[in-house]
Amino acid sequence: MPPEVTEDKKENVSYVANRWSDADISSLSTVNFMFKRHILLLHAGGDSKRVPWANPMGKVFLPLPYLAADNPDGPVPLLFDHILAISSSARQAFKDEGGIFIMTGDVLPCFDASTMILPDNSGCIITVPITLDVAANHGVVVASNEGTIGDNYSLCYVENLLQKPTLEELKKGNAILPDGRTLLDTGIIAAKGKAWAELVKIACSSSQTMICELVNSQKEMSLYEELVSAWVPAKHEWLRSRPLGEKLISALGKQRMFSFCAFELSFLHFGTSSEVLDHLGGHKSALVAPRHLCSMSETTSCDIAASAVILSSKIAPGVFIGEDCLVYNSSLSGRVLIGSQSIVVGLDITCKKREAEVDNSFLFALPDRHCLWEIPLIGSLGKIVVYCGLHDNPKASVENGGTFGGKPWKKVLHFLHIQENDLWSSVGNQEKCLWNAKLFPILSLSDMLNISMWLTCSTTRNCENMLSLWRSSHRSSLEDLHRSIDFSLLCNQSSNHQADLATEIARACLTYGLLGRNLSQLCEEILQKGTSGKEICKEFLAICPVRQEQTHGILPQSRAYQMQVDLLRACGDDSNSCILEQKVLTAVATETASAVNYRVEGDSSGFQQIRSLSEQRTDPRSTFHPKRARIELPVRVDFVGGWSDTPPWSLERQGCVLNMAINLEDSLPIGTVIETTESLGVLIMDDCEKQIFIEDVLSISTPFDKDDQFRLVKAALLVTGIVHHEILSNSGLKIQTWARVPRGSGLGTSSILAAAVVKGLLHLIEGDESNENVAKTVLVLEQVMGTGGGWQDQIGGLYPGIKCTYSFPVQPLRLQVIPLVASPELVLELEQRLVVVFTGKVRLANQVLQKVVTRYLRHDNLLIESIKRLAMLAKLGRETLMNGDIDELGDIMLEAWQLHQELDPFCSNKLVDRLFAFAEPYCCGYKLVGAGGGGFALLLAKDAVYAQNLKQALKEFSDPDVKVYNWKICLS
Repeated sequence: MPPEVTEDKKENVSYVANRWSDADISSLSTVNFMFKRHILLLHAGGDSKRVPWANPMGKVFLPLPYLAADNPDGPVPLLFDHILAISSSARQAFKDEGGIFIMTGDVLPCFDASTMILPDNSGCIITVPITLDVAANHGVVVASNEGTIGDNYSLCYVENLLQKPTLEELKKGNAILPDGRTLLDTGIIAAKGKAWAELVKIACSSSQTMICELVNSQKEMSLYEELVSAWVPAKHEWLRSRPLGEKLISALGKQRMFSFCAFELSFLHFGTSSEVLDHLGGHKSALVAPRHLCSMSETTSCDIAASAVILSSKIAPGVFIGEDCLVYNSSLSGRVLIGSQSIVVGLDITCKKREAEVDNSFLFALPDRHCLWEIPLIGSLGKIVVYCGLHDNPKASVENGGTFGGKPWKKVLHFLHIQENDLWSSVGNQEKCLWNAKLFPILSLSDMLNISMWLTCSTTRNCENMLSLWRSSHRSSLEDLHRSIDFSLLCNQSSNHQADLATEIARACLTYGLLGRNLSQLCEEILQKGTSGKEICKEFLAICPVRQEQTHGILPQSRAYQMQVDLLRACGDDSNSCILEQKVLTAVATETASAVNYRVEGDSSGFQQIRSLSEQRTDPRSTFHPKRARIELPVRVDFVGGWSDTPPWSLERQGCVLNMAINLEDSLPIGTVIETTESLGVLIMDDCEKQIFIEDVLSISTPFDKDDQFRLVKAALLVTGIVHHEILSNSGLKIQTWARVPRGSGLGTSSILAAAVVKGLLHLIEGDESNENVAKTVLVLEQVMGTGGGWQDQIGGLYPGIKCTYSFPVQPLRLQVIPLVASPELVLELEQRLVVVFTGKVRLANQVLQKVVTRYLRHDNLLIESIKRLAMLAKLGRETLMNGDIDELGDIMLEAWQLHQELDPFCSNKLVDRLFAFAEPYCCGYKLVGAGGGGFALLLAKDAVYAQNLKQALKEFSDPDVKVYNWKICLS
């Protein structure tokens, strides 16, 4: 806290710090963004403590904003996450000195804020060079010609600020740069040192008084304009005419403002409605879900263009919506026509069927390229319908080319027989423009819609009556509405509308469908209605048993249980939802066992016994025959495709993984020795000199205790059926296991060790010890253990070399392993360039796996699309290696790492970020192996020399637990 702030006033300080605590960020669960002039609400949900798109290496993976068709529970790359990624990276620019970082504009930027250079004791505004035509719709910063110029930035004093300047104003203001461009004001502002201290001081001493003064005078001030202007002397004269201007100059005017021009910054501007439509329908439109939370009629009863974006809306029969439209938070029914490239927000038009059949003419028509909003007003004023042309500039005057509905004002007034004094007061010097035109009447909805069609020239009926009704009505301007919108009611109505839509969709999903929607998210929408929303969820919960009976044999049991878990949680019954969650995982295990042709017998708690075809014990007097099996296996590193091998994905969709078997430190690190003993019972020993003796193998049962360190071998005894095999009728077993790699390595150690034990046991009983059978058996084993998991780890260890493996969701599950026949040159280059590093941190994959399984069972679209992409990258990676293009493999690894962070924001951490930042200059690709969060990392160097230099440099890395391992591809 700055010294000017006394201890007793700390509790009154309200500010945004440049540092976020976990509690601060996790509390920001839902943020609504309201774009200027089109009130489009986007929801960003979930715990955003780790944003995966920002890293400290200068590469910021920030996707364009998009609307996921079904938002998952975890972080999603929507607007809030994007902005949080920018602001969290800005903390490095403050160098732990404190300050404020504000993002106030209607610009969505993409840049690495950690690279900012912030001068001491000053404010700083972030700018970027733009062309003059773009500048006409933005704020422009005039910077001094003198300052600091770097390779990708400049830092100069701010001499003036211009708002949407014309070409003449740019010339007059010396705002045009030598290259013919000018500086865009991004609305991103930072302050540190004395500038920050003075902000805190005025907040402590005067903020309440200043706010009361504004409220009582019914005047406004802008944080964006007035605050910045206090630091720019050329704006002081203008600022003095503004509310509280003198106080701001007195409090803040001693410091100066700098422009930090980030040459590489890119941005999206959401300042106008037309720009919103451009973003939704432009070359990135594939990122936009055109239908979200909608109730729509069949295509034979309405005409809706494929390019129209319909969000949180109910569309009834008889409605036409043209191309490239945006309809948000609306209900449209019966004889409604929305022209192309139009925006409709909050409109509620209901038409009874009988009314629609009386007249074939349109009840309401909005012409092409128009915007319309229905907005609640404060007090008892009701609602008002507001409209204008898509390209109208509200501040452009009648004399300077101003338009309404895309037509010049004078032409509109002449056609409608409206006088200027009907719209604008003759008192004062106020410019006549759309912003202050008394244009919009407050009447019944039907009258307002009729007048809107008359004013937009979309009807010529009853013109005289419309003019008379319009003139006699109480009318408002956009300027008036700016002060009289009931934002609380607007948000409540929007929430209730979305909750009602979600209720209809959820009911249809439960009644007619097969749970193909994200019921958890729908419940979140429904619960916006409070107590009544919870009652709706209880109603849905009561439907579950009937629905399960109707869909038995069609709907997987795991999905049915997940549906109940989500509804129980929505009803506030956390205790029963936790109990049922275990049934979800057990159902996945049962479905996995069924997919690989295992017969499952068990009680309600889970697996009791898993038997092979050989179930009968033979005569206990038979002769003892000593047998022994020694199995040693490599570990695996995965390049890309992980998660597509995991049930229930692999039971329902095709999977594909590209991985490689490797030796570590010139040895096969995983193995087991299994031998028969003359004494009955089973002795299990591990490489930590821990052991357990099981006298009666039939006592082994599930579920296993999660802390049981021998559950892997116990599960292997069950899934191989050896507990019922004749071999144990007159002999026992001694099983010794080892894994000479760190725990939680991410190298598939647990699954590969399971494969070794299963293979050894099957060898002893002369069972099917083929790699494919062993891999499938381990898949079941991991479900029995309760850890879950897929097939890629055991495939990676059982099959030598590099291979691309496909799984096909048939009965039984089919695996196709395609070895990559690598040339000696490719093997040598890969071994020289790929650096295998242990991070020193461990993390268990099953902690992540349960979350991924839950999201998949909920039909989380973001997760599904991410795993689809990982499987596709595995196929591309195979082709890349076949072509010998190791550099391209690096790009694939980078994209895979990005996707893993989208699936699990906690798969990285500060150490991993620092490690990758350290290795970045040497590498063309990198990722953690396995589920991430720790364990081993793959660093693909640019060439063999870079690899050697990187290994040498890592000896000096700040964390002593980071270790480089020697490795070789295991080719046999």
